[in-house]
Amino acid sequence: MKDLDWLQFVFLILVLTVITKPLGIYVFKVLTPKEKLPLDFLLKPLEKITYRLCGIGTDKEQNWKEYLFSLLSFSMISLLATFLLLACQSFFPLNPEKLRALSADLNFNTSVSFVTNTDWQSYGGEFTLSYFSQMVPLTLQNFLSPAIGLAVAAALVRAITRHSSTTVGNFWVDLVRISYHLLFPLALALALFFVSEGTPQNFKPYTRAITLENAKQTIVQGPIASQKAITILGTNGAGYTNVGSAHPYENPTPLSNFFQILFILAIPAAQTYYLGRAVKNQNHGWALYITMALIFFVVAFFCAHFEMKGNPQFTHLTVEKGAGNLEGKEQRFGILGSTLFATATTTATNGSVNSSHDAYTPLGGFIPLLNLQFGQAVWGGAGSGLYNMILVVILSVFTAGLIIGRIPEYLGNRIEPFDIKVAIFAHLPYLLAILGLTAWACISSWGLAALGNQGPHGFSEILYAYSSAAVNNGSSFAGLYANTPWWNLTLAFAMLVGRFLVIVPVLALAGSLTKKKNLPLGASSFPVSGATFIALLISVILLIGALAFLPALVVGPFLEQFFMNAGKLF
Repeated sequence: MKDLDWLQFVFLILVLTVITKPLGIYVFKVLTPKEKLPLDFLLKPLEKITYRLCGIGTDKEQNWKEYLFSLLSFSMISLLATFLLLACQSFFPLNPEKLRALSADLNFNTSVSFVTNTDWQSYGGEFTLSYFSQMVPLTLQNFLSPAIGLAVAAALVRAITRHSSTTVGNFWVDLVRISYHLLFPLALALALFFVSEGTPQNFKPYTRAITLENAKQTIVQGPIASQKAITILGTNGAGYTNVGSAHPYENPTPLSNFFQILFILAIPAAQTYYLGRAVKNQNHGWALYITMALIFFVVAFFCAHFEMKGNPQFTHLTVEKGAGNLEGKEQRFGILGSTLFATATTTATNGSVNSSHDAYTPLGGFIPLLNLQFGQAVWGGAGSGLYNMILVVILSVFTAGLIIGRIPEYLGNRIEPFDIKVAIFAHLPYLLAILGLTAWACISSWGLAALGNQGPHGFSEILYAYSSAAVNNGSSFAGLYANTPWWNLTLAFAMLVGRFLVIVPVLALAGSLTKKKNLPLGASSFPVSGATFIALLISVILLIGALAFLPALVVGPFLEQFFMNAGKLF
């Protein structure tokens, strides 16, 4: 990489590190109901009105089963409401293009996608959804789905800090405070910044233009900035347009591109500081941050390296090899701006894209695919990244306990067989969903018919799709045509499994931890900070993520790389 590339890389990590502490402190205050917040004078009355209208008792906390029931009930209602609103799209206002309702299978896939914080899109937004559909059902879920993830993380963190208790918080209070005090103010500020960079925010009808070649062109309009802000901030990822952040309206400038990368990572990074502050062990929080940052640095470097190296088959075509692989990338971002975005969006399970991952070299595309298969342990989504990392930490201290011959413990909590079982079970659903559904699609006529490419690249397209759905990411190798009934239904199933069959064991773990008595730390306790802990944590992340999918990765991107070196492309 050139010096300017290194400077951009280092500057991103530096700015992210600087904002992690203040944002982490703010997240801590939001997730601690009795803490005062800077916007209380404005939002506290609205918060109280919401509690009163919804009949929420703010003083009563819930045990983990009540918390889970509230969460699942709310998610089910959200899913049904989103489905009905999209089904009635043609009857609502703000539909200047007279767009019709979605098909039932696409509607179900889309509703599940936004409720689960995946935002997978089997459609092109600008020619499928009206302004009303973009603004009301979808943007609303872009606030609520990350709020639910953060609420689950807060419940687990409270369980770690409490002892001989039965409650983990109040789901409804957490949901309201996160939405009003954290997501809404930050999304508003980010939307205004995007508008200043040139992103449209209007209700104008689409513009019809005549190009210099005398061809007709339709240019999208609409409330793009407001939706873009929360999709970036809440690790949602859906694009207002079909090409997402590659579109000049969604991501106009290199500066907007930098801020999108930064704010994709902002809340996942701040969660580590929030954890350290909540458990009164800030070194532990920074250890998690360093672990994530190190892995991110390595995968981002290699993704950029493979793309800058380019395709060796272009050499005999007199294509300048030094330019790297520019296929599928926007010139205003370049290779580093594209690969940094790709690495951020797949480690943080955001799903926004500013380049075509399908057009990457085999090893360049391998990196985003590998990031998905880390299982949200590196940055991860809003809330989901933190609780998935805590699961990995528990497995790590269990491993350390086996090594040193001690009963494992974590921050004053003895880790018992039940805790290990639920931590392992939380990883199984998405693993089985990815591998099982990929295998099914590979031997089914409906699966093979959707492929835009054959051979190992076609296999990678299928594997990427189910990996993205199961870890609630939403990005894709775009050569796959997924808007068919079988694909819509199986991808929706993967999203539901990856979201709720992980949340259930996480809250069960919270219920177990909150009951435990405080276990004083001793000289033989395994430290949860420092180089040894970080090395162990990285090892477990690689063991759970990379090795579980190694055979599939060999059949996909690695095999394709050998074919490319031999002169065969797919």
